[in-house]
Formats: sequence, structure tokens, C-alpha cells
Amino acid sequence: MITMTQQAIQEIKRIREADSSQNSAHLRVRVVGGGCSGMSYKLDFETVPPSGADRIFEQEGVALVIDQKSLLYLSGTELDFSGGLNGKGFVFSNPNAKRTCGCGSSFST
Repeated sequence: MITMTQQAIQEIKRIREADSSQNSAHLRVRVVGGGCSGMSYKLDFETVPPSGADRIFEQEGVALVIDQKSLLYLSGTELDFSGGLNGKGFVFSNPNAKRTCGCGSSFST
């Protein structure tokens, strides 16, 4: 299970509305190799239908699609959006991460 905060939901909707080609898109969340801690988060809008092996988590009309391998690393994660003075972007609160980098964009288990 992965959840989204109200700030994340609002930002995803804002991005989709700003680009009319993304209106029917879902957000794919993946874990890929790389980053200073070993694994990184990747977010992409997709209009291609999810495969049968994908898991879909929906909140307030926003669908997150996650492949089975990434779900092993993301189970229990909360996706947030921070627009504070120190930067702007999506933030993952991942209970599976044993170590994260200083910028929070990569982790290891």
C-alpha cells in the first residue's frame, strides 16, 4: 500500500491540468538503481494502460501505478509534496529505507 497526502494529490492534479495531454494519465512510481544511496525513486505520467501485474492505488481521482518489484521497496510509503523555502518537490516517507541520502531522493534497504 502507498498513500498520498493532500498536498501531493493537489500537485499531481495541478500538473495534469496544466498539460492537457496528461489529463487521462496515471502516475507511475518506480524504484530504479542509482543515486548516492543505491536506489532512487522515479515518477512518470503514463497514458498506456497498466499491465495485469501492476498494482493501482487510487485516492481522490489520482491513480498511482506500481510494478511488483518496486512495490517490494515502496510498501507502506507516503508520497508528499513540499513547496517550502528549501525547495519544491515530491517527498517519499518510506519505512523500508534503512539509509537515505541528504537530498532524500535515493535510499537503501
